[in-house]
Amino acid sequence: MLTWLADYLSQYYSGFNLFQYLTFRSIVSVITALGISLLVGPTMIRRLSKYQIGQTVRDDGPQTHLAKAGTPTMGGALIIFAIVFSSLMWGQLENRYLWVALIALVGFGLVGLADDYIKLVRKDPKGLVARWKYFWQSLIGAGIALYLFYNASPVETQLLVPFLKDVMPQLGVMFIFMAYFVIVGTSNAVNLTDGLDGLAILPTVLVASGLGIFAYVTGNQVFSEYLGIPFIQGVGELVIFCAAIIGAGLGFLWFNTYPAQVFMGDVGALGLGAALGAVAVMVRQELVLFIMGGVFVIETLSVILQVGSYKLTGKRIFRMAPLHHHYELKGWPEPRVIVRFWIISLILVLIGLATLKIR
Repeated sequence: MLTWLADYLSQYYSGFNLFQYLTFRSIVSVITALGISLLVGPTMIRRLSKYQIGQTVRDDGPQTHLAKAGTPTMGGALIIFAIVFSSLMWGQLENRYLWVALIALVGFGLVGLADDYIKLVRKDPKGLVARWKYFWQSLIGAGIALYLFYNASPVETQLLVPFLKDVMPQLGVMFIFMAYFVIVGTSNAVNLTDGLDGLAILPTVLVASGLGIFAYVTGNQVFSEYLGIPFIQGVGELVIFCAAIIGAGLGFLWFNTYPAQVFMGDVGALGLGAALGAVAVMVRQELVLFIMGGVFVIETLSVILQVGSYKLTGKRIFRMAPLHHHYELKGWPEPRVIVRFWIISLILVLIGLATLKIR
């Protein structure tokens, strides 16, 4: 939005041309989202506490979690607000990729908000009925996938294989199914990971940082040609969106770090996961997302394996799923689990970024 104003004012003062640079706008996008989170956070926490919108804790989980009962939840609404505000302020509003990312964030966030509202306000521990939750996720995810497919150039429906320079098979209509799976799957994977203080938000920030770099080079004809990746005009604007995720996420981590003053809830986890998935699809890095978001993948696989094993054999593989609870029950202090998962996430993001050169 401010790019329009700066473009108009640049005819009177050339210094406003600075706002046309993607790198500058990404920096101020981070600062804007970070500032909103830090300034609004304390008020939000007080309001959530006042209306007793607090976390419920399972009594069959780690006993250390019982003290978390009543901690304000639904803080993810602040993250989404900060991302949307910053993206609209510093992004080019005629860019369709930016709007797709925002729709994924807000759409899945609303599904999470409904689930949180039913569980925390109406005090129904079951939350949104699973089939309806999946229905709305599927409807939004499929809608985004169909839109991207029918507005895509041939290069935007190719599958880029990490570490292989000349392997770019054309997906055709299979693009719709892959995009749907990545968006919905990533949304639920981040939600499963969000079980400890700060565990999900920092990996989200790290993955968003990696995807922001991919968006920048993919949308830059010189860099994309040098790195041997397809050039997609306009996709570089997603850097503004990823920068907003970084700022909002770090601001939220200020309050969410151990011991957490607030939790993001499904509204934040589902929205952020879908946003990461949508960005990965648009920059053609679905398989790299699988690498960089390895912590989310492992957490999800642990749940699938646990449920499958119990149904087939009556035995559990892990002491408790998702995986972070397994290590807690083994005696690891919560901060140790969190920081080690953060370290793993950082390493995986660096490996993902290495695919830009190792091809």
